[in-house]
Amino acid sequence: MKACGCLGCTPFALQLHSLVVKLRLASHISIQNSLVDMYIKCGAIGFAESVFFGIEEPSLFYWNSMIYGYSRLYGAYKAIDLFARMPEHDSVSWNRLISVFSQHGLGEKCLFLFLEMCDRGFNPNFMTYGSVLSACASIGDIEWGAHLHARVLRVEHGLDAYLGSGLIDMYAKCGCLELARHVFDCLEERNEVSWTCLITSVAQFGLEEDALALFNQMRQAFVVLDDVTLATVLGVCLEQNHVAIVELLHGYTIKSGMDSYVPVGNAIITMYSKFGDFEKAYLAFRLMPLRDTISWTAMITAFSQNGDISRAHECFDLMPERNVITWNSMLSTYVQHGLSEEGLKLYVLMRRKGVEPDWISLATSIRACADLAVVKLGMQIVSHAIKFALISDVSVANSIVTMYSRCGQINEAQKVFDSIHMKNLISWNAMMAAYAQNGLGKKVIETFEDMLKTECKPDHISYISVRSGCNHMGLVVEDMLGRAGMLDEAKELIDEMPFKPNATVWGALLGACRIHHESHLAETALKNLVELNPEDSGNYVLLANIYAKSGELEGVANMRKLMKVKGIRKSPGCSWIEVDNTVQVFTVDDTNHPQIKEIYIKLEEMMKKIEHTERYISPISSPHRSQKYHSEKLAFAFGLLSLPSWMPLYVMKNLRVCHDCHSVIKLFSFVTSRELIMRDGFRFYHFKDGVCSFSDYW
Repeated sequence: MKACGCLGCTPFALQLHSLVVKLRLASHISIQNSLVDMYIKCGAIGFAESVFFGIEEPSLFYWNSMIYGYSRLYGAYKAIDLFARMPEHDSVSWNRLISVFSQHGLGEKCLFLFLEMCDRGFNPNFMTYGSVLSACASIGDIEWGAHLHARVLRVEHGLDAYLGSGLIDMYAKCGCLELARHVFDCLEERNEVSWTCLITSVAQFGLEEDALALFNQMRQAFVVLDDVTLATVLGVCLEQNHVAIVELLHGYTIKSGMDSYVPVGNAIITMYSKFGDFEKAYLAFRLMPLRDTISWTAMITAFSQNGDISRAHECFDLMPERNVITWNSMLSTYVQHGLSEEGLKLYVLMRRKGVEPDWISLATSIRACADLAVVKLGMQIVSHAIKFALISDVSVANSIVTMYSRCGQINEAQKVFDSIHMKNLISWNAMMAAYAQNGLGKKVIETFEDMLKTECKPDHISYISVRSGCNHMGLVVEDMLGRAGMLDEAKELIDEMPFKPNATVWGALLGACRIHHESHLAETALKNLVELNPEDSGNYVLLANIYAKSGELEGVANMRKLMKVKGIRKSPGCSWIEVDNTVQVFTVDDTNHPQIKEIYIKLEEMMKKIEHTERYISPISSPHRSQKYHSEKLAFAFGLLSLPSWMPLYVMKNLRVCHDCHSVIKLFSFVTSRELIMRDGFRFYHFKDGVCSFSDYW
């Protein structure tokens, strides 16, 4: 049973327990205690409980073991409840409880328990002081730390390497590097732990060169290097991009056999990933005889950085054990690479497996909902944030703001934003971007002015949101000039800008060129847009359309040829609408939907209604109207069929809406007296009573 506990093998532990019952040995106190110890080490606290509470008089040793087990599964406060039920306590009991609170980052409670322990007449030992010093470091309480320092010197009559390391760590984390150095200099005996602690502390202050100098001193002092020291120094070299030193250290780890140590192997994987050598990272991973969860997670992250999603997924599937960090790593990989649907499937699987999400899980999943504009599923994940008491986390709240705004529910986004007590820069930027996407340029400026009254300083993203909001409302000078047909003046203004124009600026000029069929300036705008975003097929297609409307067929052919040479394909257009918790997707001239006949009948009915308003000018005369129906028209027709008349319709599209569809949907809102909201690849359009929220700027 002791061997099984060391291996942490729960299935084998259950087999051993069955054998104990079969041999009728379950009533022996020593066997019972061994079973408890085995289950705790295997992390099977439920089985440990069933055995433990069946013992008539469990020994103090196993009460102390159960405190540790409870802290692992239920947290520190359940452990203190068990502590209160103990018939008696000893120094080990107090040390175990203090250690639990220290390890869980509950520094203030740890200090309170330390005082209570002393009041009860128990003498603290080096283990107690180590835990309490760690607690002081976690809460940055240097006064208490200094008090403990004085007490240790008075009671212990000197410092050993263990307590010295704790003091070095405490002073460094409290911002007093000089005191940390002083403690180190006063140590009569220094071991690899104290050296590593000082090297880590110096590196935390950004003094990587000093940290490497200390490492050289450590080697000159013939101190034996351990795996933690090497992992720490590898991390320091990584921050400084010391490739040559890193390779020398890697060679040393291989020569000394330390590359087989898990912390060192993990550092090597991370190191090569950071330097972009993913094959070496994978080789180091494969050569590790033992791997922990950090090893697997580091490899998943490495594959993700290299854009190799399939290998990241394969690595994830092969993991023997996963924790929430691993799930988050794979979830982030999907979402960051535009595979939000796969990310949401993974989140659902994670919940089915009983893994409790943290703020990263929730923020990433809500971001995926924002990318897909699926508000119902997003609201379900928001309910999870409430359930797990993470709704007040600013990162989660910021994601919710973005999710609601990208689903066109700007009022809900505003409510969440207003509820954030400690708004950070991302909060302000998210709200300004929400207003900008929904055509509320004045609200963008008001929010920007409110932000300036706080301690948050705007960054380049803030200014982009302000400019984007003004651009959408036709408030920016170069955009106004372009739309007014003064294209040369707009180009001159761009050339005279004191900063490098971004994609929004060149996009505004290209859009103006589309309106006025100006192909020459459009070429200039496209050239700059391609440099900023070479993979965006929409810019190429827009210029090809400009050529076509100008009658420059050679230009159209050249643009198609250029796209072919660069391997750029036009993204297939699709639109979707959420009805009864199901996302319905449509493509141009769709024939696959089960209700497609009713949808086309409804669409024909709506087209006749808007033609009777005499406000619609068809691109082709009515008797010969094209049968090609773009996906957004089909989606709105389905929404009109499926949802009650009082409910606004939300339709999302992956590409930019065309002129005809914009006019048609605007008039749909007029003849139905209904609010219609559409998001395309650029912004949100709110149509109401035949009026576009962007005043027909698009």
